[in-house]
Amino acid sequence: MAKKKAAKGGAKPAKKETKSDFLRRVLGRNPDLDFDQVNRRWAKAGNDGTISNALFYQVRSKLGIKTVWTWVPPAPPPPTVVDQFKVTLLEVEPPVWRRIQVVDGTLDALHAHIQTAFGWTNSHLHHFRIDGRLYGDPLLMAGNFDDLGYLDSTRTLLSDVLPRDGRRFAFEYEYDFGDGWVHEVLFEGRPPVTPKARYPLCLEGARACPPEDVGGPWGYADFLDALSDPDNDQHDELLAWAGGAFDPESFNPSAATARMRKGLPDWRRLR
Repeated sequence: MAKKKAAKGGAKPAKKETKSDFLRRVLGRNPDLDFDQVNRRWAKAGNDGTISNALFYQVRSKLGIKTVWTWVPPAPPPPTVVDQFKVTLLEVEPPVWRRIQVVDGTLDALHAHIQTAFGWTNSHLHHFRIDGRLYGDPLLMAGNFDDLGYLDSTRTLLSDVLPRDGRRFAFEYEYDFGDGWVHEVLFEGRPPVTPKARYPLCLEGARACPPEDVGGPWGYADFLDALSDPDNDQHDELLAWAGGAFDPESFNPSAATARMRKGLPDWRRLR
């Protein structure tokens, strides 16, 4: 009897998984995987090359996975010019001040930068006085806007009012017309933009922002006197009103920068 010939080559090798098969398998299990996640899994499985964007969405479509497209606005180009200001609270000793750098924007944006750099809460009215003219928000100033000849701070750019040659220039910012917190805003020029820096930025400053509604510069002086003297009749009352502690020398430029970048809530949308 003739002997049977032995099979050559042993077992037949397994068929290699195609990119389409791989996509159908992983997306069938988890349709929420995005393009980058799928390619990472493809590489982790030991496969060469990458799955194309076109094939990824073609297989998704065949599997009935809906794609929701959203428009992501492009990142703004890095600034080429920044404005530097030293903002000092007047009639307060020792001085409370901040040095900030911001890109060109409206006076209303500068208001937000000053509020957040100092630590005010934007709880009161404000305006700017520049070269004898008042600038304010027409919605906030209401009837006084026309009567007092205000210009619109929400439409006036810093570049509209600052010297083009970069020379030093000072103007006023007043917050809380009852307490009368007047700030000198000193434009110090346009320093070179630091590569990879983010703006707005608080470079430095000194001392804590006074508490809201403390009574202006004179009320703040009385407040500090009472807090520094445990025998003062108002010491305990004012300490409790301030939340149990208040350090007039406390200031952190990093924390001020973080507040500036977070910005103020848009009260127009909250109405």
